[in-house]
Amino acid sequence: MTRILTLADLFTSDLLHRCTLIRAQLSQTGLFPAVPGQSLAPGATPSTTTWRIATTPLLLTKDQLNFFQQLGPQLFSFYQALNRLYADSLRGLQPAWVAGYLDQGKPEGLLTYSRMKRFRDHLPAVIRPDIIPTQDGMVITELDSVPGGIGMTACLSGLYAKSEAPDFSLVGGPEGMIRGFAAMLKAQLGQRTGCIAIVMSEEAKDYRPEMAWLTTKLRAIGLDAHCVEPRHIRFTEEGLQLTGEGIDQPVGLIYRFYELFDLLNIPKAELVQYAVKKDRVAITPPYKPALEEKLAFALLHHPVLHPFWEEALGREVFLHLTAIMPRTWVLDPAPVPPAATIPGLTIGGRAVTNWRDLATATQKERHLVTKPSGFSELAWGSRGVSVGHDMPQHEWADALDKALASFPQTPYILQEFHKGRLYELDYFDPVTDEMKHMSGRARLSPYYFVTGETVELAGILATVCSAEKKVIHGMKDAVMVPCAVAQEQSERPQS
Repeated sequence: MTRILTLADLFTSDLLHRCTLIRAQLSQTGLFPAVPGQSLAPGATPSTTTWRIATTPLLLTKDQLNFFQQLGPQLFSFYQALNRLYADSLRGLQPAWVAGYLDQGKPEGLLTYSRMKRFRDHLPAVIRPDIIPTQDGMVITELDSVPGGIGMTACLSGLYAKSEAPDFSLVGGPEGMIRGFAAMLKAQLGQRTGCIAIVMSEEAKDYRPEMAWLTTKLRAIGLDAHCVEPRHIRFTEEGLQLTGEGIDQPVGLIYRFYELFDLLNIPKAELVQYAVKKDRVAITPPYKPALEEKLAFALLHHPVLHPFWEEALGREVFLHLTAIMPRTWVLDPAPVPPAATIPGLTIGGRAVTNWRDLATATQKERHLVTKPSGFSELAWGSRGVSVGHDMPQHEWADALDKALASFPQTPYILQEFHKGRLYELDYFDPVTDEMKHMSGRARLSPYYFVTGETVELAGILATVCSAEKKVIHGMKDAVMVPCAVAQEQSERPQS
């Protein structure tokens, strides 16, 4: 008997075709492992990173989009205030322990360099918070000024824009990421002559395919940009020169795609620093490790610093950020005086006076996370993260001990854990060549690019992991997809 195709069959077939087409195009650009028999586009770098491809963008409400649009300028104000707080602490206008925490574990040479007067007002020009949507609203778990995913979000936005229904619009539009990143680079380059070198370390090699693809797109819109390794940089008396693969031209701007903790492993890093110091080349983000510490959230919540934050941010922004940035504490092993408690931290209704009191907390009481604050190979990609209620008590106690013992070299933070709300979505399984359903929790990563005093929301990447995962990050079992908004959508969130 011949089976009659239903509308549901046709709809499923259309979704399968959409996903396989997106997968094939990602493979061709080098952002996804190669599809058998398919050749790479000229200049593409093959990727080994894989993820699940969703049928449609992740939908946000218009209220949620408004939240993200307002958040960028607020986070830029936060960076400005943090920069000022650090400087005031060094000058004795704020408590000395502020700079002490932000400087902990950093080499003295880097600290001296970061404090140079000519870098005083330099701030990150890319702002990417990691945000967990919960039943009670949005929660920012951390900020990243050297983020991956720029090229991936740009590429996915373009591909989904071609396949999406006409009543949906992608956040930032199909080219928002490319044009926003380009505008930021042009602003950082200013009146300098020379090309833009996106310099990537070996540590960041997994992101090379997406940044190589992105530089191709930048050149297509008239920006002289190149994705290179540090070995391609040559020092001359006039400045830095980009050489290799048919290129020999001066560098006007370096986009730093490497972490400051990795400087000792970056060839010619000292020559780059010297050239920047002598104003022969510009660099972004700046060499300012104090602005790359997760413990900045702890400073925002510290009661002694409330007057500073309220004055620097304005009362409305201060209250908003303290509501969406979870309470955070620096795991400092220094003894707490008998008459003092750790501000705002309680277990079972009891004030905490010793970090090791947390070791005996029940599973229900330890909805807490420990993670390195920064300046460490464990401080990115969810490495070094311990989730208290997701591990046996003895392992949690060991994680606390390790964090406290690491303080001299790498301070750790303790942060409240917030459970993400559930999303329902469909994705393509290339193994079975079928559509599958997933119930998962999302991390939303908006990308903001700073041009002068303008902070632009260029796109949002959603990473959705299965519901049982406590830590959400890019993995082969995760769905990674751009966010969109329905044009005439009601304000009721999807569930």
